[in-house]
Amino acid sequence: MKYSAIPTAQSIVLHCQAKNISNIVISPGSRNAPLTIAFAENPFFTCYSIVDERCAAFFALGMAQQLKEPVVVLCTSGSALLNYYPAVAEAYFSNIPLLVISADRPVYKLGIGDGQTINQRNVFENHIRYSVNLKQDVSHATPKVLRYRSEWLSDRDVNDVQQEVQNYNDGELNLALEIALTTNSPVHINAPFEEPLYETLSKPSISPQISAIPTNIDSVIDLEQHRNIWKTSVRKMVLVGVNTSNAIKDVILEKLANDPSVMVLTETTSNIHHPNFFNSIDSLVAPIEMHADTELEFKKLKPEVLITFGGLIVSKKVKAFLRNHAPEHHWHIGGQFANDTFFCLEEHIKVSVNDFFDEMYSDNMGLKSDYFSHWNLVKQNYEVKREAYLREIPFSDFLAFEHILASVPNDYMLQLANSSTIRYTQLFNVNPTLKVFCNRGTSGIDGSTSTAIGASIVNSTPTLFITGDLSFFYDSNALWNNFLKPDFRIIVINNNGGGIFRILPGKENSVVFETYFETRHTLSAEHLCSMYGFNYLTANSSEELEEELSTFFNETGRPQLLEITTPTLKNDKILIDYFRFIS
Repeated sequence: MKYSAIPTAQSIVLHCQAKNISNIVISPGSRNAPLTIAFAENPFFTCYSIVDERCAAFFALGMAQQLKEPVVVLCTSGSALLNYYPAVAEAYFSNIPLLVISADRPVYKLGIGDGQTINQRNVFENHIRYSVNLKQDVSHATPKVLRYRSEWLSDRDVNDVQQEVQNYNDGELNLALEIALTTNSPVHINAPFEEPLYETLSKPSISPQISAIPTNIDSVIDLEQHRNIWKTSVRKMVLVGVNTSNAIKDVILEKLANDPSVMVLTETTSNIHHPNFFNSIDSLVAPIEMHADTELEFKKLKPEVLITFGGLIVSKKVKAFLRNHAPEHHWHIGGQFANDTFFCLEEHIKVSVNDFFDEMYSDNMGLKSDYFSHWNLVKQNYEVKREAYLREIPFSDFLAFEHILASVPNDYMLQLANSSTIRYTQLFNVNPTLKVFCNRGTSGIDGSTSTAIGASIVNSTPTLFITGDLSFFYDSNALWNNFLKPDFRIIVINNNGGGIFRILPGKENSVVFETYFETRHTLSAEHLCSMYGFNYLTANSSEELEEELSTFFNETGRPQLLEITTPTLKNDKILIDYFRFIS
């Protein structure tokens, strides 16, 4: 086992080991060599080499998403660090503990025209839970310190000054790792290293001061007032955002599902299922928008009490509805942070979701209400109409998603890209044994493939990743690694551009629209599959798609990609007509 001769590098490694942070995603470089060597030479750590820093950060994000613990992403100095920013922002808004460690040049080599230097201090300032800028060691490369920063020593003993540096760095490392572990948030550790960078020791030369992570003590909150409001409200809406599967007790789900005064609205990423829940929110709201008396119908749907839990919400329609028809009370339950998404948040109640609903249902209310029954009839109606519509339409994005989602085997992890992919999936019933994930923190198309691959390597079940063409090609470097599992599957819906822009306001058939919004193209994934060792399959019709899907998930010894080509100029009309049809 080898340790870097640089004390700060030793400290970082020993702090990570003491906090049981063992997964390290490394991008190559020289300035980060002290840490690369120390992590890679220590059998406690599992290291992954990913060249492209943007892909590396999303790869680590996918791992942390599944493990629910910090994963390190490590890079050299300079612009390498900036490539982490999209994943850092996603981790920040999705509450994922991404631990960014960057090597830096000594402070006296910044701003003087030295190579591969940028201002790395606090570079993620607006999208990070905590930033650490460690102090440079004075016991390493001491002649250079004396030459360029003699005031750091000022005739003092080197060992005394080094101990002060050590104490400061230990304090900052303890705090940063505590924040990452207790808030499930990204943190950034920036470490300046002076050359030489490659010297090693057989054992540590320091004994860092490592503090224990404090134990969380559940706060006791008096919910009597909330329970009284809950018991007397005849229209209660529970809206679930991004959520971990099996997080909510079955007995709670049953009580919510059988309460006549409650509507539970879920999304694909909620990972909560019950026949009485409303899992296609846009299919509920869109027909009201087209109703002859929209305002009257929205008043019927408007809840007195809105309960939210989980992460961010996908549906723009439900956001617009609740912003324009605010409930009397909106409480967000659980989690470290709460968003006032609908501009009516009354309280963030920091108790577990299970404990909250246990309290709400602590006695039998026997409340009479037709809230659920009325809207359940509406749901049953649009579900029947959806099946009828699917039998009428030609091959398209809409029909492709119906075929795909009906074919996914039990217990798969389903990773979804953003834009059209997540929105189409939201319109269908998803197999309740699937665990569904999507980068909804920033909702960007960048990094979805990398996230899915990172998630897959720490998940024991097979993974299906569904993506659009632009998102897939944008992140094609995600396939450039040695960690692809043979049971990893990708389905690319290729409609030759950004099809979502055809269903958004502002669409027009013009060269400007096709070039700068839709970004039309004629690319295929075939050559990427050949380069990266994927089996490549195609489908251009319902018949071809059903045939390919019948064997797509079989064991093949190699990852597989199915590219589905759909009609660019028909998809938007078919989707818009769906909402008209069910109305």
